[in-house]
Amino acid sequence: MKIKSIECLKLVRTFPAPSTPPRHPVAMVGGKPGRTRNNPHPIHRYPDILTGAFVPNPGEAFFTRTMFVRVTAEDGSWGIGSSHWGEYTKAVIEQHIAPLLIGRDCMAIEHLNDLMWRSFQRLGHTGLVSMAQAPVDIALWDLKGKLLGVPVYTLLGGPSRVELDTYVTTSDIDWAMELGFTRFKIGNFIQLTDGTAGINRLEDYVGQTREKVGPDADLMVNVVMGYNVEFAIRVAERLRPYNLAWLEEPLMPWDHEGHAQLKRAVPTVPLATGETHRGRHAFAELINRRAVDIVQPDISWTGGLSETLKIYALAEAAGLQTLVHVGAGRPEGQHFSLAMPECTLAEYNLRSPVGIPLEEVLRVPGMALPVNGKIRVSDAPGLGTDYHPDDFVPFD
Repeated sequence: MKIKSIECLKLVRTFPAPSTPPRHPVAMVGGKPGRTRNNPHPIHRYPDILTGAFVPNPGEAFFTRTMFVRVTAEDGSWGIGSSHWGEYTKAVIEQHIAPLLIGRDCMAIEHLNDLMWRSFQRLGHTGLVSMAQAPVDIALWDLKGKLLGVPVYTLLGGPSRVELDTYVTTSDIDWAMELGFTRFKIGNFIQLTDGTAGINRLEDYVGQTREKVGPDADLMVNVVMGYNVEFAIRVAERLRPYNLAWLEEPLMPWDHEGHAQLKRAVPTVPLATGETHRGRHAFAELINRRAVDIVQPDISWTGGLSETLKIYALAEAAGLQTLVHVGAGRPEGQHFSLAMPECTLAEYNLRSPVGIPLEEVLRVPGMALPVNGKIRVSDAPGLGTDYHPDDFVPFD
């Protein structure tokens, strides 16, 4: 079955407004719904760059607009994938990937990925290029599952578990606990320039959260690249009494030696990173150095399901876990996490305003949602999403 077309699309389907009112007003950041605590990115060291989930940092407006890619076979069957920064990646897909893949066998996913990977060497197979490849690859897996009448997790080897255990990323622990979550990841709100006073504030926040969730709950802190090695060591040492399940992405992704130094300095605090790493070679360096305990590739940024399978194999051979970024909140992440034995947890990023049930803010039709911290992944063909052709228009 040959590929007939590859299209970049925008979702225009409308969803009903929640019927349940929130219990209190949603905080507004930059004129849009925000979060009470925001993870500063490296650029937020500079005071003229505003922080916040929806404030337009350079390129951030493009991140918040999801771009979909539809791969259509010659019989009219189609698969859907998605990623971010579509304004940047659209040209790569339309002018590079589509001419390379159209007319080829849509079932030969490994061959098609190797063609893309080899053709990208002059451009560099990281960054925006890997984010262009990812939605095409995801759509190919979705299409293959639909053509064969099986869910993607079956294509990946079959389920390793009956349901997914999840952890929740949130700034509202009370709401997450009410929804039945028992594992929690909270944000970091300091930079290394905040010094000792910042560490004191962070320790207070982590300590209050630990007291709220209890001694037996998994608790993680997500830094988002805001530290250097020296500051990360100080933070990790201060947070040791709170028994963190891991400290996430404390350093910038290129600093493999820094990750290894941090791991040696604080061996009792597990380290996780990977959402900002792109492609198998970046992960191979981390894994070969034993610089982290958990790798966290983002399937829609690091090249797709095919590339993430290669990353998983490297980590598994080294005895490391792979917990994909936002794995419980995207269809491809759910299927991957269900199939892979070492994916023992899946991340769910809680965006529902307090009091509004998750199903009332669902924006991925057909995707399963967590109930008491567990997810029964859809067994419908492909990724199980319930999109229709007229849900989309060309991406502009």
